[in-house]
Amino acid sequence: MLFVGGRPVELVAHLGRLTSSARELFAAELPTELPGDTVRAAAGIELGRLRVDIVPDDAGGLRHSIVATAIDPTVFFPDWERGEALRSVDAEGWSGAHKWSDRRWLEDAEQELGDELPLLVGADGNVLEAGRANVFIVDDGGLATPPVDGRILPGTARAATLEIAADLGVEAVERTLSLAELRGADEVFLTSSVKGLRPVRWLDGVELERRSELVERLAAELRERWLGSRALPQP
Repeated sequence: MLFVGGRPVELVAHLGRLTSSARELFAAELPTELPGDTVRAAAGIELGRLRVDIVPDDAGGLRHSIVATAIDPTVFFPDWERGEALRSVDAEGWSGAHKWSDRRWLEDAEQELGDELPLLVGADGNVLEAGRANVFIVDDGGLATPPVDGRILPGTARAATLEIAADLGVEAVERTLSLAELRGADEVFLTSSVKGLRPVRWLDGVELERRSELVERLAAELRERWLGSRALPQP
């Protein structure tokens, strides 16, 4: 999760999702000290990320570890000129409903692609997610994003973006998306809890058009929600 000025962002949402995974996978509750440990781990770093891992212990409960690292401000809410490049990848067996600590398959794909990010495509040909980010398109002034059907992570930034869209009166639907729809969309963007909202500029080596200003508006609103008036540190 992201933290800014020593404050975890969307902490309740992150712990809520982690609680659901712990109950479903291990039939156990999160350690009671985890929220406090998370806040303490974020202290002293202006802009960074927290990784929280939980594993079963010998007593039938869970133990946790937390690692905090600083992040480069230039990757946070990048503009169109620094938009992402995606490469579609066959992910027939992908199951991203839980954020497993072992993501070697994804890490291998990322290493192989280099500067491009993997765009995971299911066996049915539908777009799932971008490995570490949820996918949205802008279409006729509204938003569409793949449904939470057990194959993708219900990202906290995804949820926040849907809430912002509702507040702005922007129609947003959760439905299956094809690669053809991404190619023909007014704009494509990613959401993630660490890097915020990022425009997608390239898909499978082809530059995408940019026919909407909605993404900039959504990014500004999400940034305000997370940071308020706080200025980011200079790289």
